[in-house]
Parts: sequence; C-alpha cells; structure tokens
Amino acid sequence: MAHLTADIGRFVAHLNLESVPERARAIGKTGFADCYAVMVAGAREPAVGLVDRMLAGTPAENGASLIPGGERRRVEDAALVNGVAAHVLDYDDVALDGHPSAVLVPAILAQAEVSGSSGAEMLAAYLAGYEVWAELIGREKGALHEKGWHPTAVLGPIAAAASCARLRRLDAAKTATAVAAAASMSAGLVSNFGTMTKSFQVGRAAQSGVIAAKLAEAGFTASPDALEHRVGFLFAVSPTGNPDRESPMTIEGREWRILTQGLNVKRYPICYATHRAIDGALDLVTKHGLKPADIHQIKVSTGETQLLMLRNHKPQTGLEAKFSMNFAMASSVVAQNVGLAELTDDFVRKPEVQSLMGKVTFETTPEMMTGMSFAPFDSVEIRTVSGETLDSGPVERAKGSHENPLSEQELWTKFADCMARGLPASAASRAFERLMSLESLNSATHLIRPGN
Repeated sequence: MAHLTADIGRFVAHLNLESVPERARAIGKTGFADCYAVMVAGAREPAVGLVDRMLAGTPAENGASLIPGGERRRVEDAALVNGVAAHVLDYDDVALDGHPSAVLVPAILAQAEVSGSSGAEMLAAYLAGYEVWAELIGREKGALHEKGWHPTAVLGPIAAAASCARLRRLDAAKTATAVAAAASMSAGLVSNFGTMTKSFQVGRAAQSGVIAAKLAEAGFTASPDALEHRVGFLFAVSPTGNPDRESPMTIEGREWRILTQGLNVKRYPICYATHRAIDGALDLVTKHGLKPADIHQIKVSTGETQLLMLRNHKPQTGLEAKFSMNFAMASSVVAQNVGLAELTDDFVRKPEVQSLMGKVTFETTPEMMTGMSFAPFDSVEIRTVSGETLDSGPVERAKGSHENPLSEQELWTKFADCMARGLPASAASRAFERLMSLESLNSATHLIRPGN
C-alpha cells in the first residue's frame, strides 16, 4: 500500500519555489491575478453579503481582510466570504475538473495576511495546492460530476489545506494531518448548481483548508492514511469504485501538472461547459450578421456530462442562466455577447431571449476529452428561417484555455473590467502589476489593500 497522505505532506513541506519551472510560476501568477479580479467583481453580489452577515460578520482585530473593502474577520471566515465572492459570478478559471483558483486564492490571501507571508511564499503555496489537487484527480478515471459531486468542493478543501500548511510552515507530518483532516470536510453537489449554494460550497472549501491547517498546527490528529485507505477519501468519492490508491506520489524529478494541465481562463461569466459552443455561436452570428428573427433552430453538439451540469433549459434568473446552454445560445444571438451585463434577471427574462431558448436542441456524446469531463469538441449548427444551415464546425479549445490562452493584454482587459466594479482604475493597474510579479512582493498586505 502506498503512503499517499504522507507523500503529500513531504511534497508540500519541502517544495522549493526555485525548483519550479518559470513557466509553471507564470501560470500560477495568471491564476492568482484572474481570480483576484473576479473576487473583487463578485464582492457585492447578494450571496456574499448574506454569507458574511449570517456566518462571518463578527469583526476580528487580528484577523484577515475581506476583499476589496478591508473589513476584518477571523482568518477562516475571511477565506469563506472571499471564496464565495471568487466563485459567485462563475467567472473564475477552470482546471482539474473544477475551479482551483477560487478555492486556493481566498484561502492563501487570508492565511498569508495573518502569517505575514511574502509574495514568493504565496506563490509556492498556490503551486503546492494545485499539484495536490492534480495528484488526487489524476487517480480517478471517472468523472466526479457524474456521481453528483461538485469536484471543486470535494477536492478544494484538501488542496487549500496543503496551501495553508505551507504558509504556516508546518512540517511534513503536520501537513499530512492537515490534508487528512480536510478530507473529512469535503462535500458539494452538482444538484445545487445555479443557486447561491454553489458558490457557498467553494467558499466552504477555502474555509475548510484554513481550519484544517490551523488545527494540525495546534496538535489535532487525523488518520495518516485518510486518503489512500480502502475506505478512505479516494474510494469514498470515486464514481468508478476503483481509484488508484496504490501508486506512490512522484516527488523528486516530478512532472509539474500545472505545465501539462494549466488553467483555462474564462472569457464569459457562465459555466465553462458552454464556452466552446459560445465561441462557435458568436462566430456564426458575427460572420453572417444574424438577428433573433433569422433563427429557426440552434442545434448544439456537446457532451452528456456537460448537460448534466447545464441543468436549466428555461432559466428565469441570472444565477440559473449560468447553467443553461439554452441561455448561452440565446444571449449569443440577442446581445452578440455573454457577459456580466447579460447575466442579469432582467436580460434573462427578455421575451426574445426566452423565445430563442426554446429553439435550442441538443445532440450529445458520452465520449470525453483527456483531462476534463467534456466532449472532445462542441459544435453549433444554426438553421435560419430562410432554410440555410450554418455550421461552426468542431470547436476543441475555447479562447482562454490552456492550449489557446489569452494574451497578457486580453487578461488585463478582463482584469480591469472586473476591478472597475469595486475599485478605481489606478488601483486596478497597481494590483495587476503586483500580481503579475507576485514573487517580488515583500508582504501580502500589498494585495489586501490594492488602493494603497
């Protein structure tokens, strides 16, 4: 039997940022910057305020800060609230069958502030958390979504615990205890997609990671084989019932998973399962100058697992629309965009949007691409009222994906747009510069108060 829990403890405790390839560090900084901006954009959403008032609202003089306002909360509560903000718009990055940055960044920011961590330590913590997440998801051949699990909320607590253990400078044994304890805090359901509870699940994952590391440092105990035991974490959440519990974790001379799997940065604030189809639809709409009155039918070819996530076929609210391929296609035609301005209740309920959603049909495949529970490609076919058939052809990689990344200028455009919802332009520029040179920062406080 492998000793995966202990292996993870050793890997995280001994990770040396200097040994991480420059390209891996650059991907980590991109994820940090993108998530930070999305967190600022989401901070005023109703779900964030509700969670803060009901669960975290007690001020804490020596705690961590909410972003961007700076109100102090207990460290674990700051991670919770900022985690909800990071995911509530569904605009944060995607990788490893989930949303790693929306869990890792809020946990790291909160822990780093109270620990007095440097930017280099924060980046090392992010990379540690990402690699732990990748190690766990890589041991399962099935898709967690298909069993009803929300992978971000299931894998996120363990990855966040690794990141926070790193920032607390825990030794290998206590780091292993932190990830083992966090495994018992893993939970989240696909059935709650399209509601406030989805982002709450992500905030709880960040909070759980902070708590697990805090308890481990204090001498709390957990099973040393909590992950790999025959009735441990890997088996308990497995859709196949046959996860890899035996293979050792490669530590020396490892292949960095962040280099091969990377991050997919979102162009649209909507479930990533729609993005390739949106790219295809927008291309057809723009190329042919299509208007709502021109459309007879829109047929989307996509994956069965994607449609499990996209459960809302006639959404009535912006939250519901985030999990609707029907809405994604309708918005692509009506607004020629799927952006923050379109993910509102008023836009979703527009008669032309509601009408077009009813004209969307699907063709699905059970086949999945490597590394993500999506079909190998999506495609969009539009039949016009004049009888013409327009076909996008296969769209394999969305713009912003690891294989088709945004340029730094495109990333900045998204960053500035998000930050404009909560901070002046000068603060946005300073924050972007600091985040993209994260390892050079002396203190996390330079990110906690971006207006300074």
